Amino acid sequence: MTEENMLTALTSIDGRYRSKLGDLSNICSEMGLIKYRVLVELRWLRFLSLSNEIPDLPGFSEKALNHLEEIESQFSLDDAKEVKRLEKQTNHDVKAVEYFIKNKISDIPELKEIQEWIHFGCTSEDINNCAYGLMVKSALEETLLPLIDQLLGSLSELSIRAKSIPMLSRTHGQTASPTTLGKEIANTIFRLKRQKQLLSETQVYGKFNGAVGNFNAHVIAYPEADWPKLSENFIQSLGLINNPMTTQIEPHDYLAEIFHALIRTNQIILDFNRDMWSYISIDYFKQRNVPGEVGSSTMPHKINPIDFENSEGNIGIGNSILEHMASKLLVSRWQRDLTDSTVLRNIGAAFAYCSLAYQATIRGISRVAVNKEKISKDLDESWEVLAEAVQTIMRKYNLAEPYEKLKLATRGKKITRDTYVEVLMALELPKEAMEQLENLTPQEYIGLADSLVELAQQ
Repeated sequence: MTEENMLTALTSIDGRYRSKLGDLSNICSEMGLIKYRVLVELRWLRFLSLSNEIPDLPGFSEKALNHLEEIESQFSLDDAKEVKRLEKQTNHDVKAVEYFIKNKISDIPELKEIQEWIHFGCTSEDINNCAYGLMVKSALEETLLPLIDQLLGSLSELSIRAKSIPMLSRTHGQTASPTTLGKEIANTIFRLKRQKQLLSETQVYGKFNGAVGNFNAHVIAYPEADWPKLSENFIQSLGLINNPMTTQIEPHDYLAEIFHALIRTNQIILDFNRDMWSYISIDYFKQRNVPGEVGSSTMPHKINPIDFENSEGNIGIGNSILEHMASKLLVSRWQRDLTDSTVLRNIGAAFAYCSLAYQATIRGISRVAVNKEKISKDLDESWEVLAEAVQTIMRKYNLAEPYEKLKLATRGKKITRDTYVEVLMALELPKEAMEQLENLTPQEYIGLADSLVELAQQ
């Protein structure tokens, strides 16, 4: 893309961030969609030629097969432009693909003779739903899931590195029982892994059953052929799951499942972004200073957590598109209308915002360093968090009113090491319990936090 095109683009994904989306652009762009349409049309033609149930379409010579393979494998930007030129004439995007293929085979007599078999029995939606299925499958497998894996790797590295660093927890924004920094990051890892698994297990469906899903045209031409089985075999040959029960359109339920899984994934990442933003704001993390980079145009000292903010913003836009698509695509008037086609064209945009968000979070993690001194200082100033430990030990020894006594002694008060010991002395604890609690520090009161980090790595 030229600098002029980037500067005049209407969205950031085609302008400011275009260089970060190269791989995804090859898959989910208009060119990508056309490429997958061409693939489906060519694969269907070859599939029919190999079927014994379609006697009027002979098998192809090696030369012809190689030529068809070249059209598919060498599909180029110029080819896409040619399809768009034909679309201007036809005002129909799929018909333009059919004419494009006919033009591409016109130099091969064997193929020219059977050119009307291109798009045999098909409605445009047969081609489109399979093309979008292949697009979504490729985008997930080649771009989004690898980025999620990369993010998980960054999180895992940080979590293991910080698994034994005691940290003050905050519930409702107030001091709470200590944890470790690594354990808190491990929570995100565990959540994200589950959503990634659900996302990767979502099946991508396709249909190839004609104008209203009944094989009407197929049966009128070859009534003896087992069209449901042929259709199923073809869909499976594309790497998709056959949907045998449709109207004109594949109902898009699986797309909603994928989009909802992405929304959940994104919200987990957004939750992490906000936590990191907050930890940076209270100095639990320092950010690496990049030479030449500016934080504020007027405050020279600032290093802003822009990567986590950027990720949060892109997730918001991406999820708004995903939410609309997941809701809208489940609904169609009678056997079909065109609203789904309009909405489906935004899959690439939704995926692009997801990709940008994942990249930004990964980048943000790479720029932070743990500020152990600040984390330790906050613990040293928060001895009140040991009140839970004290009242629990009192319960163990069946001492009266443990919670109430600790509440009276600590609630709303600033507790230091010295006042903590004073609280203990006033409780008339057994000697063994007194020794245990007197030697306890906030840094040591972390339960199994450090070992739980390992659970998230499995």
